[in-house]
Amino acid sequence: MHMHGLVLKEIKQIVRDPSAILIAFLMPVVLLIVNGFSINFDANHMRLAVVIAAPDETVYGMMQALKASPYLDPIALPDAQAAEAAVISGDVRGMLVVRNDFSQRLARSSRWPAPAELAINATDPNTARILEGYVSGALGNWLAGLSTERRLLPSGGIDLQYRYWFNPELRSADAIVPGIIAMVITMTGTLLTALIVAREWERGTMESMLASPAGMAEITFAKLGCYFVLGMGSMTMSVFMAIGVFGLPFRGGILALTAASALFLVFALGLGLFISTLARNQFVAAQVAFLATMLPAMMLSGMIFDIASMPHWLQLVTYAVPARYLVSILQTLFLAGDVWSVVLPNLLGLAAAAAITVTATLLVTRRRLD
Repeated sequence: MHMHGLVLKEIKQIVRDPSAILIAFLMPVVLLIVNGFSINFDANHMRLAVVIAAPDETVYGMMQALKASPYLDPIALPDAQAAEAAVISGDVRGMLVVRNDFSQRLARSSRWPAPAELAINATDPNTARILEGYVSGALGNWLAGLSTERRLLPSGGIDLQYRYWFNPELRSADAIVPGIIAMVITMTGTLLTALIVAREWERGTMESMLASPAGMAEITFAKLGCYFVLGMGSMTMSVFMAIGVFGLPFRGGILALTAASALFLVFALGLGLFISTLARNQFVAAQVAFLATMLPAMMLSGMIFDIASMPHWLQLVTYAVPARYLVSILQTLFLAGDVWSVVLPNLLGLAAAAAITVTATLLVTRRRLD
C-alpha cells in the first residue's frame, strides 16, 4: 500500500517536472545524433590543389585518375603561388605540383623517375597521413594502368616528395592542445559565472542587487568585468603551459591572440550569466553549462574530429558553436602565424556570439523582473 502511494507520488513529480523526461528521452537522441555523425574517422572528398607546369595528355590522364578517386577532390590551379595561398587559407588540404619534365621522365626507366611534390597542411597529423596515403594510392593505381596500357617496363615510377606544412613532425599535441585550451576556457568561463550567479539567486543576494539603484546593464557588466580578468589570467596561463610544457611553437602575434581570447571570454561569461538567470539553481546551472559547452566544444569545434568529414548539415551546425572559431584561430596562431584571411572571419564569428549572449542575458533578466 505504501509502495503504491510512493509510486504515484513519483509519477506526479515527474509529470510536474518534465526535466526528468527530457533527460531520459531527449538527451540520448541528441547525444546519439551529434556523436554518431561527428565522430567520423573517414575522410572523403578531400580538396587537393593540383598545379600542372606543362599540360599534356599524360598529365591530364593523371588528373582524371585523381578525380576518379572517391576520397579526393582535386582542383586545378594555375601556379604554385595560388596553390600555396589556398593551402594557407584552408581552402584545400594540400597541393600536388607536377614539374615540366614529368611526362618525359615517366616514359624513361626508373633511373629518372618523374618528379612531383606533395605539400600537405599538417595541422591535423591524422588527416595529413590520410591525404598522403590517398594521393599515393591514386597515383599508384594510375601508374599501373598506364604501364599496362603503354606496355611500359614496371621499373618506371614517380618520385613523389612530401612536405608537411605547419607541423612538420606530425605531432598530435600541436593540433590537439590549442583545441584543449579552447575547451578549458569555454568550461571555465561559463561555469565561473553560471555557478556563482546561480548561488546568488539561491541565496537572494541577486534580488537585492536588482532592487538597488544600479541598472541591469551596470550589474551585468560589473560581473563580466571581474570574471573577465580571471578568465584572461586563465587563458594566459594556458598559453604559457602550451609553449613551455607541451613545446608548441607560437608563430602568431599577441594582438590577434588577445582579441580572440577577449571576445571568446565575453561570450562564455555571457552564456554563464544567461544560464544562471534562467536556472537560478546551482545544480541545474552546472548541468546545462556542461551540456551547452563541453559537448559542442569537444565534438563540433574541429578539435578532435575533422569538420570537413561531417555531413553537410552538421557542418552548418558547427557555425553556431563559437568554440569552432577559437580553435581555428588558436591552431593558426600557434602553427602558422598571423594568417588574417583565417583569423579575421573567425574573430567576426566570436564578436557575433559575444554580442548575442550579452544581449540575451540583459533581455531575459529584464523579463524575469516584470
